[in-house]
Amino acid sequence: MNTLSFPWIWAVGAAGAPKSPSLWDGLLRMTAHSWLQVVLYPAVLILLALPLGHYMARVYEDRPTWLSRPLMPLERLIYRLARVQPDEEMDWKGYALAMLWFHLLGWAAVYVLQRVQFWLPLNPAGQAAVSPDSSFNTAVSFATNTNWQGYGGESTMSYLTQMAALTTQNFVSAAAGMAILVAFIRGLIRRQTTAIGNFWVDLTRTVVYILLPLSIVLALVLVSQGVVQNFTAYVHAPLVEATVGSDNKPIAEQV
Repeated sequence: MNTLSFPWIWAVGAAGAPKSPSLWDGLLRMTAHSWLQVVLYPAVLILLALPLGHYMARVYEDRPTWLSRPLMPLERLIYRLARVQPDEEMDWKGYALAMLWFHLLGWAAVYVLQRVQFWLPLNPAGQAAVSPDSSFNTAVSFATNTNWQGYGGESTMSYLTQMAALTTQNFVSAAAGMAILVAFIRGLIRRQTTAIGNFWVDLTRTVVYILLPLSIVLALVLVSQGVVQNFTAYVHAPLVEATVGSDNKPIAEQV
């Protein structure tokens, strides 16, 4: 095992075998910074739950928020371009059908972008087209918000594929899941109608009023910490210590 094990796991091991560190040994070895992360993360989630929950409720109930004035033109533009009638609600069958069509088109877009990335711009490393099986797996994974990665990051995907395919799905697939949850809640609380909202409206509001503002805030935090992201070619950085690859040969540098 390469993780901390409980005392009774290694206690029954073979005599003379090296003992793995116990759970308690691992806890005692944790640094103050590690403990701060363990405590801070759930604390921030708990503190944000109430104000963020109230804000999200106002968004999905189409009530004004402090971001309505600056972002409403963007919301209306999306409806106009997509020919969505925001006042028209759907029953559960229409909502489900819209969601399935959206995911099908999203899967197709991610698959095609991977397969033709070699001929598209923003590919300074000249990444070849991703194989059909890997493209299919990645497209299904990101379209369903699983985000399972069976490839080697920057050694496989071009900048355009990462932005237009993967990052886009990071937003819209998560937004689709949130929209479905909101529709499910509406179905539980509504008694006089079969309508549960409009999938395209819920999807748009989730991205525009919730995910997009949060991403801007978090992006500024990353920039303030020196995280680099640009369109220049990859840089080969020598490692402090050589590592060994799957072929048992030392790897002297990392892309």
